[in-house]
Amino acid sequence: MNPIVWRVEHFEEIDSTNSWLVDRAREGAAEGLVASSEFQTRGRGRLEREWVAAPGTSLLCSILLRPQIDASELQLSVAAVALAARAALVRLCGVRPDLKWPNDLIVADAKIAGVLAEYIAGEWPAVVVGIGVNLAPTGPDDGRTTSVWQEAGVRVAPRALLDILLEELEPRCAMLESADGRVALREEYTRSLVTLGQRVRVHQLQGDARGVATGVDEVGRLVVDINGVPTVFASGDVVHLRAEPAVES
Repeated sequence: MNPIVWRVEHFEEIDSTNSWLVDRAREGAAEGLVASSEFQTRGRGRLEREWVAAPGTSLLCSILLRPQIDASELQLSVAAVALAARAALVRLCGVRPDLKWPNDLIVADAKIAGVLAEYIAGEWPAVVVGIGVNLAPTGPDDGRTTSVWQEAGVRVAPRALLDILLEELEPRCAMLESADGRVALREEYTRSLVTLGQRVRVHQLQGDARGVATGVDEVGRLVVDINGVPTVFASGDVVHLRAEPAVES
């Protein structure tokens, strides 16, 4: 695999870095194009939820990749970017988040970053992976989110984090190009997933399912033991459930 030439387009304000980059991908833009912005007016999370961050409080960017994978392996691209972001945070400020399936980086139970990927089919398929990392508090301290400032007490410039993230991402992109590399990437992803071994609730549009998360399959889908039956989830919001207290008799 040839080295990726990263090309960063920076915006003071944009509707959505993912939407802008999806359009460029459909126009044939080469792998390595990155869109970053100080503020997004229509930032999106999973299930089309709105992602809002005050200007200057977050790294908000999207990355265009063209790995030789199909749509069923989209989660591996999410894993590559999430792992690169995790490694970049460790290098830059010593914060070491865990990964929560499918797309969150968390410290304890508080979210510090989220990843969203979109697959663009066609003659030259592409994946656009967006990531938002909280660098400073983005709202009231409700215990559900955290930031680099809250965890490490340092102020990090978005571009500084982005540069190291891209440096960490390149070898993980190379892993996506071979069967052995994808196995190694999945193993790194599995080691970083705090979801595994936990009792979880998986929320999907068609309903909720509860069980114990036992692993991820070869393309990164979550495997949950539901009453003794291994069930595979390609998508869905996951809630880590606290153990129910024992009832005294």
